[in-house]
Amino acid sequence: MVNPSSGEQITSIDIAGQREVDLAVRAARRAFDSSAGWAAWPPSERADVLRRFADEIESRADQIATTVTSQNGMPIGLARTLESAFPALLLRYYAGLVEQESVDRRDGMLGGQLVVRRVPTGVVAAIAPWNYPQTLSAMKYAPALAAGCTVVLKAPVESPLDARLVAHAAIAAGLPAGVLNIVAGGVDAGKALVAHPGVDKVAFTGSTKAGREIARTCGEVLRPFTLELGGNSAGVILDDADLAGCADALFGAIFINNGQTCFRSSRILAPESKYAEVVELLAELARSAVIGDPLDTGTAIGPLINRPALQRVAHIVERASQSGRIVTGGRVLDRPGYFLEPTVIADIDPSSPVWQDEVFGPVVSVHPYSSEDHAIALANDSVYGLGGTVWSADHDHAVAMASRIHTGTVGINGYVPDPAGPFGGMKNSGIGREFAAEGLANFRQSQTIYLG
Repeated sequence: MVNPSSGEQITSIDIAGQREVDLAVRAARRAFDSSAGWAAWPPSERADVLRRFADEIESRADQIATTVTSQNGMPIGLARTLESAFPALLLRYYAGLVEQESVDRRDGMLGGQLVVRRVPTGVVAAIAPWNYPQTLSAMKYAPALAAGCTVVLKAPVESPLDARLVAHAAIAAGLPAGVLNIVAGGVDAGKALVAHPGVDKVAFTGSTKAGREIARTCGEVLRPFTLELGGNSAGVILDDADLAGCADALFGAIFINNGQTCFRSSRILAPESKYAEVVELLAELARSAVIGDPLDTGTAIGPLINRPALQRVAHIVERASQSGRIVTGGRVLDRPGYFLEPTVIADIDPSSPVWQDEVFGPVVSVHPYSSEDHAIALANDSVYGLGGTVWSADHDHAVAMASRIHTGTVGINGYVPDPAGPFGGMKNSGIGREFAAEGLANFRQSQTIYLG
């Protein structure tokens, strides 16, 4: 394992293989199938354990945030806001949700009565990526555990040390053995987990390419799955937008986590009348961003995850310079670690790879539009549909524009995913939804009992 800020080795770890995955699934299977297992616990008792789990995670908050930042380069302020706070929030939310449920008894259409039960799906294979390892893990294990499922979580090999801290928190909270099992592994471990006959459900966040492979594997055995995949979202700036007032929010929507965020607004659409002004604003935001050690609270842009990622994004920028204009940035910094200057590309051809593909780095492309219909057409001209933003001083107008964008989520004058609303993608950005009650439903099946 290498610290992306310095290029120096942090530590070495043993990578889980098929044997470790099999042991974890078998433990989860026993914990689920037992007559006194996790699924048989009353919801109130499961909720109590999940709240203790949340408390234990919070007691390790600083250590979790620092560990995440040291492994993936996430600015420490963001790590403290999300990686060490969000998991506890989700555990408490889903604990409350299952605790409040009542028996669903219905009058039948044929004269009798019936009861509809929501039963846990079973053993869940949860696979989370390295860019938000704890947030995206908790989006899976929190509702799954609340529903009564047992979980095998494959932690990303790039960020395994924070997962160990969460395992310690689970043990301290009194989570029974086998209910939550964590293995750190790469592609081979992920494939073994998805294909394991002891798994009943797969919940995955990662690339669209990997998502397709998971869908094929699960389709063969009719195993349910949810996929939160790549994105290349559009930010539509309307002609009445308060550019100065929304500058900080715009920076966050574009460059969050060093651009290594699936829902960020990486394609900015500006009205022709404001195009030059928008380009210059974005360039100034990029130029003024503090680049450096992500453990420093003043840092806005940290490193990319590793050298191959840096080389890939730098190559995309180089290719883009042949069909567009590099307004600012684009240079690989001559310093230890894997740093790329925040980059703004203008006058880009909408058919070019930098506009059409997921870049996953601190790069934003800008394109003018002649009318709002033109803006919507450009925004929707994408195989992805995960996030997006609309920027306007007129709230109702912005919401009307947002409703025309073919994407799973849209932010108005900013973008902050809220757990109260379902989160997920359209098109190549995924299948299914996380967060909210929909997130809990992912890990349940309905059983109807006819009472006569």
